[in-house]
Amino acid sequence: MPSPVAVVTDSTAYLPQEETARLGITVVPLQVVIGGRAFDDAARADRAELHRAFRERSPITTSRPAPRRFADAYAAAAAAGARAVVSIHISGEMSGTVEAARAAAGEAPVPVEVVDSGSVALGLGFPVLAAAEAAARGADRAAVAGAARRRMAATRTFFYLDTLDYLRRGGRIGAAASWLGSALMIKPLLHIDGGVIAPLEKVRTSTRAIARLEDLAVRAAGDGPVEAAVQHISSPSRAEALAERLSRRLPGAARVAVVEVGAVIGAHSGPGMLGVTVSPAAS
Repeated sequence: MPSPVAVVTDSTAYLPQEETARLGITVVPLQVVIGGRAFDDAARADRAELHRAFRERSPITTSRPAPRRFADAYAAAAAAGARAVVSIHISGEMSGTVEAARAAAGEAPVPVEVVDSGSVALGLGFPVLAAAEAAARGADRAAVAGAARRRMAATRTFFYLDTLDYLRRGGRIGAAASWLGSALMIKPLLHIDGGVIAPLEKVRTSTRAIARLEDLAVRAAGDGPVEAAVQHISSPSRAEALAERLSRRLPGAARVAVVEVGAVIGAHSGPGMLGVTVSPAAS
């Protein structure tokens, strides 16, 4: 029997397909244009194309889904028996995806509550999972949206970049623009604050930066039960090593997932990105 409330998100949550299938989460993809070819962000082919574009320094652009794709998702949920939809998305400060979802919500056949996660990747993904778990237990629309918002408020994301150049090119650099003059001499640590990418610390070497990223995640996790994920672009060995260290230092984490995120984030972060998200475990 379908849940009375359907949960919809977008591809920048980068949730494992087995999780979205288990919980019945609908994923609407953003789009990426690499070397003149358009891809859905959810397509596995986009990662190979992304890595090639990095090597060849080809242009990479991204765009939000058309409102029609959300309208189709909401109509399909209603046709499957949902009486309401909670639609949770990448920060509205980073993308127009929330606007597209809201445009479609106004004409949906069932009530739709659109939630701006104020984050991206597993900073979005963990709240989506919390919402979907609540929906699976039979919660109503307000309770499902509330579960997402509570997880959002307690979830922290930190990340390391090899260079600020991709953020600059994509227009997402924000307050970190003040670091550009010294960008060749630093390794930036950033976080998501108020829905935007914000500078956190400047570190001299990549080794020290990743060690500091680990310390920040441990401090944010505290002593209680948490879910944690290491996210990366083209850095599987560094991501696995960081996850292994975090597993030893986070006794409250059942596991630390490792996720290679897709081309939408890659277009703006560049190769070598490492991010850590920590979120209180569901009770």
